[in-house]
Amino acid sequence: MNLNKSRRILMLLVLTLAVAVAVMPMTAFAEVPYWTNSKEKQGRLIWTQPAYTPVGIFGKDLTVPDKDKPGTEKASPLQNPKDIFIDKSDNIYVADTGNNRIVQFDSNGKWIRYIEATVEGKPLNKPEGVFVTDDGIIYIADTGNKRVIRINKDGSTKEYGRPDSKFIPEAFKYDPTRLVVDKRGFLYIAVLGGYQGLLQLDPEGKFQSFYGANATVFSPLDAVKRLLYTKEMYANEISKLPGAISSVAVDNDGFMYTTTAGQGIKKNQIKKLSIRGMNLLKTDTDVYGEVRRMDIRFATGGQVTPQLIDLAVDSNGNITAIDSSYKYINQYDANGNLLFFWAGPSSANTTQLGLMKNPVAVDASSRNDLYLLDGQEGVVQIFRLSEFGMKVNEANKLTLAGRYEESEGPWREVLRLNANFSPAMLGLAKAAYKQGNYEEARDLFKRAEDHKGFSNAFWQIRLQWFQKNFSLMASIVLVLVIGLALFERLTRKTKWRNAWKNRKRSQNSAAVQFRHMFYLLKHPIDGFTALRYENKGGYWSALAVLACAYASLVIMRLYTSFSFNMTDLNRFNVLSHFLQFALIWIGWVVSNYLVSSIYRGEGRFKDVFVGSAYALMPVILVGIPIAIISNIMTNSELAIYDFILNMMYLWAGLMFFWKVQSLQNYSVGETIVNLVLSILAFLILTVLLLVILGLSSDLKDFVYEVYQEVRLR
Repeated sequence: MNLNKSRRILMLLVLTLAVAVAVMPMTAFAEVPYWTNSKEKQGRLIWTQPAYTPVGIFGKDLTVPDKDKPGTEKASPLQNPKDIFIDKSDNIYVADTGNNRIVQFDSNGKWIRYIEATVEGKPLNKPEGVFVTDDGIIYIADTGNKRVIRINKDGSTKEYGRPDSKFIPEAFKYDPTRLVVDKRGFLYIAVLGGYQGLLQLDPEGKFQSFYGANATVFSPLDAVKRLLYTKEMYANEISKLPGAISSVAVDNDGFMYTTTAGQGIKKNQIKKLSIRGMNLLKTDTDVYGEVRRMDIRFATGGQVTPQLIDLAVDSNGNITAIDSSYKYINQYDANGNLLFFWAGPSSANTTQLGLMKNPVAVDASSRNDLYLLDGQEGVVQIFRLSEFGMKVNEANKLTLAGRYEESEGPWREVLRLNANFSPAMLGLAKAAYKQGNYEEARDLFKRAEDHKGFSNAFWQIRLQWFQKNFSLMASIVLVLVIGLALFERLTRKTKWRNAWKNRKRSQNSAAVQFRHMFYLLKHPIDGFTALRYENKGGYWSALAVLACAYASLVIMRLYTSFSFNMTDLNRFNVLSHFLQFALIWIGWVVSNYLVSSIYRGEGRFKDVFVGSAYALMPVILVGIPIAIISNIMTNSELAIYDFILNMMYLWAGLMFFWKVQSLQNYSVGETIVNLVLSILAFLILTVLLLVILGLSSDLKDFVYEVYQEVRLR
């Protein structure tokens, strides 16, 4: 009996497991040695099925004739390769820098030939870049010889040395590393450390211009130095130069793309350049290069900023960039929006398919397979689009082309495979918006965290509501106005209205303090003076105002319309927010009281506490209404919303100013000095608190270690 019961339980468990596997979305995590991720707008990771799967590796089995043993071959693997290029026929060219040659493979990685050209009596010397035109002309960045060479189909060659032009600085170093050629035959050359931008040459090698230079990045400290330093002092500072372009690529439409890597460069590492060299890629942050927090420890030398050193553009317009810090492959769509990032660092002792030790270059084939060059391993890895990746590419291509209705089916299939994939939600939202399903579009835009799309959909919903109900609303407003006017006229001289006007005001302390809060708003200087000399404030009323102010801030965070609310509600913690509010408040009161006591102030601690609380009345009176009203507003009224919000903060700031001036009996100048000193005192208290907490933690660890030592002995 027990045996039969055990069998039934085992069969039930097996059946449950089978059902669970059947309803789970296709993950295929076991097929690859890495995770594939995307990200939501707020930066949260989305775990997805692999978009690409590693299917092959080549480059280690190369051989050359052995001169010492005629008729035999010896191994000649890739040595420190720097660049990879795939032509329109899917032939693969690798700049084999360490072996001073270019290696050509077919699409499957089978060796075809070595290109070891000798031009002007000089063989290739450390070539770092290669490019092949549609008609088969090969261009090589012959870095060691400080030149670019062209090899025509008939075998003839041409050399492009350092161009002679008065527009090129004498200090300019001509060390070509990467290059592309446009359909006119113009060369765009990235040189080592060339902060001036790409060197543009015509087909004959004449200098045309510097193209696509990066802007110099200045920190806030640099701005302070420029403001305070003399010209002589600033001249002694280290020169600030823009970042040098590390790689360049061209798409099927002729647009140039560049990557810029370097310390301190966080924005615009990827650029899509117009004919004038202006950046066409604009996203919410302009930050490229993804990272998982858990993997920061794997970065080279502990470096946090991703370093995008090369990129490729496939036939769908997707931009694939490789990161030398975290060894990730990052893929963005044609507008610069993240699709996926995957891969990671390989084991130090083995070659792992799908992972890398030192990724240096990437390119895409006509089938949109990715070929990634590992400089340390000396191999090329092939990544093939998975079924999930194909579905995403198909749907996203239709969306970018404006064919939203056609994209709905593929996006729904993607969402069926992965219910958390934000680009799919965004694509479906655009399809619903195009079809006039504005409520569905609004909900999908919200799920995808697209504030602008949400606002546009809500604007359409609001417009339809007004068109449907305008007559009724106008009639109600007209009736209310006429009714109020008649009520005012007919009851103006009645006894009960006169009795209400002349009613006796309550002298209860709570009621007096409550009325005084509103009196402060109309007469702040007199009102704050009354707190000091007429005792019209109290701790309980101040605590009540503080509670209401905190509630107002929470309501603004939680209930402001999604069109304006950038708060990540999934990470919003009411208790943590309360602790921050309380600590800042107490720190301000203590700092302001101490400074006032030293700086000839007349206010008591109670006056500072109560007055500072009452000064927050504008936050209560404006914050809650604007949070509620924002839910019937769209981004079209953003200027109005921002104006009201800024006026609220300005009003509260002035209330604090008048509070200090009135309670401490200061002039305007003394008030300003007091506020500045109070802020400095607050910062000092904050630093001291952090130091004390740090020391307390160390003391606790020390006491615990002593205890453990005594106990163990």
